[in-house]
Order: sequence, then C-alpha cells, then structure tokens
Amino acid sequence: MAKSQGNAPGAGPDRPWADSLQRGRVPGPRLAQQRVVDGTGPGTRSVHAGTYEDPVTGAVGTPVFQSSTFAFTEDTYEAFDQGHIRDVPIYGRYGSPNQWAVQEKIASLEGAESALVCSSGMAAITTTLLALTNRGGHIISSRDVYGGTFNLLREDMHQLGRSVTFTDPTDLDAIRAAVRDDTQVLFFETLTNPLLKALPLRELGELAREHGLLLVVDNTFLSPVCLRPLEHGAHLVIHSATKYLNGHSDVTAGVVSGPRKYVDRVWSQLLKFGGSLDAMICFLLERGLKTLALRMRQHSVNADALAGFLAGHSAVRAVHHPGRPGYPYRWLHELCTEGWGGMVSFELEGGDEAALKLLDRLRLPVVATSLGGVESLVSLPFNTSHSFLTARQRLGVGIEPGLVRFSAGIEDTADLLADLDQALGGL
Repeated sequence: MAKSQGNAPGAGPDRPWADSLQRGRVPGPRLAQQRVVDGTGPGTRSVHAGTYEDPVTGAVGTPVFQSSTFAFTEDTYEAFDQGHIRDVPIYGRYGSPNQWAVQEKIASLEGAESALVCSSGMAAITTTLLALTNRGGHIISSRDVYGGTFNLLREDMHQLGRSVTFTDPTDLDAIRAAVRDDTQVLFFETLTNPLLKALPLRELGELAREHGLLLVVDNTFLSPVCLRPLEHGAHLVIHSATKYLNGHSDVTAGVVSGPRKYVDRVWSQLLKFGGSLDAMICFLLERGLKTLALRMRQHSVNADALAGFLAGHSAVRAVHHPGRPGYPYRWLHELCTEGWGGMVSFELEGGDEAALKLLDRLRLPVVATSLGGVESLVSLPFNTSHSFLTARQRLGVGIEPGLVRFSAGIEDTADLLADLDQALGGL
C-alpha cells in the first residue's frame, strides 16, 4: 500500500497513508431488494439484515443465484465507466447477490460499512494483510495467533517483501516498542487460541491512531454478538466464518468487515487471488447466521458452566476462561456484554497422558479440529494446532502439558457436565 504525500485527518504525522483514501463511498455493495434493519438488536439483524427479497416470487429467504455471470445492462456499462464494478452483478468472482446478502448481514452485525466474504478464514487474512501493506512494509503480530496465520507470517511474508515482529499480544509496552518507521499494520486476535488471552483493544486502537497505523483484528473466538471491535478502535475485523458465524460445521469461509475504503482495497486484491465464495456456500452461511445470536447465548452458558465445574475438580490444575475469578485480562469484561463465547481450556494434573485418556473417555464431544459448531468439539493443542512448535516453544507461550481445548456446543448443559464428570472420574 503506497504511502500518500497528502496529510489525511486522523493519520499519524509521519504516516498519512493510513487514512488517505478520501473518495466517498456508499455502504454495501447492496441491492435495492435487500433488507435493511438498522437500529435493531443482534438477534433481529441475524435474521433479517441483508436478506434478498425476491420481487418475482416473494421468497422469504435469499434464493441461490447459481450463476457465474450476469447479463450486461446500462448499469453495467456505467459501472465500468465510473469504476464501481463492485456494486453491480457482472461476474461471480467480482460479486453476486448471494455474496452481497451474506456480506450485508455480517456488516450489519459488525456495525460496518462493508464486508467481503472469502473462500476461507486464511484467504481473508492473507488477502487483507497483502492489500493493506506494500513491499518493505512491517507488520506487528503475535505467536499466539492461529497456527495457519503464524505460519503465513513466519514463513511467507518475508518472501513477499514484508517483515513481521512477534510480540506478547497483552503487553502494550512491548507492542509500542516494536513500532518502526516502516510499520503499517498491527494484526492480533481479540481472544487467543488456546489460552484465551484478551487483547487490550481500546489501548491498541489509541496506539494505532497515534502512529497512523491500521489495526486489524481476528475476532473469530468471540463473534460480533460478544464483541464488535470496530467500535473500539479496530480498522478491520476478520472472522473465520467456518466457526461461529456459520455454526454448523458444514462451511469453509472467511470474512473481513470495516470502512468501505479499506474493504474495497481488500476486494481488489481478492479479484487477483481468486478466493471468492460460491453461491451455495454463501446461502449456507447466511442460513447459519440467522441463529447466531441464539447460538452464542447457549455457547456462552455452556462454557461458563464447564469452566466453573472444572475449576473445582481435583484432576484439573488450571482453567482458562474469561468468566473465572482471577482472569488476568479484565479489560475484556468492559468490552463484552453478551458473554465470552463457547471456548474453555484447562490443564490436567496428569499431563498429556491424562489428556489423551480423557479424549478416549468423553462420549458427547467430537474429537476434531475447528470450533464454534453446534456440537461440542475437543482437541489437544500439543498434537494439533500447536504441534509445529517445540515443547520449549509451547511452554514459552503458556501451553503446559495436559492442556485441553474444549469448544462448547449448544447441547443441554447438564449433559455436557455429566459427560465431563464421568470422563474425568476415570483418570
């Protein structure tokens, strides 16, 4: 992203490029047939926002527009002439009614001007970081990020001409000390995997404003129901929509949301990378989003109950969950008003051997990767998400032997507790 010579409002004195995209843009892209329900709560937006109201059939839900291309009209030619081809149906890779429907729903939930769906969470992360930096640019991030993200930052960014500094995501002074003249983007997760460390979001937003940087956050673990980072200083928010946003373990997708001037840049990069989302996947994602607010409540209830139960069990050495007394990142409590999502991690006294035995004894949770589905999932970071780290490196980020990551689904709370009780009782 080339640095501008002009000085834009809100940009740092030496980094005016960060807010230099001045051309006015309308929210969207949005078709006239799409529902707008501004001023409503998250449950109402989950159901109604962005829905395409078909003028011919009156279909209640958005139809599937299974078409790779769309007939040209006068609007099409005007879009080519005026440079707003993102706003009209032209070609599936550029955008489609199904993409716009689900994007508008997510943008409404985030309180964003625009959103862009991608073929995976990693497609969203890679496309965004490359769209908002240029060769010679510097990114500040953390070793606590998702493994795929860490590998991208560690193994590939230097080959693309970007440098990366890894810091503790909870240490504002360390992050501030890592800022350089060529720093362009701060990229962190609002709640980390698997230890649920919380990002000091407001303070990082202030740091970004002070230095004219872009703050990009991955909010997958919390969802826009629990936290809307754009309200607290983030410039762009990313999700692996595979997780809570879809919620049914049958979709792979990603999304980036924020001011349209930035999302348009990401969209332009996506056109070249080709990570667009198919119409049927958009349909499934939109359908999953309709129950997001309801699902997040039960995810949070179950995770809270599991964390409380685990904290009192003799086989458990430590519990990592925002709702527990002594949780060190209390600023999260000021930002999240609708719970903390469904994630809870805990350490067993018997180490990795006991953790492996626990997985064999559990009956309800599925032993599998991913998270955020209606079914509970359980995994061990040491042999899955963080297996690429040495034992010493895992200890360096706080992953102790015996750590179990539990993604609480929406099952009956009592059934999850009973299953965990019997499984722990056999260790």
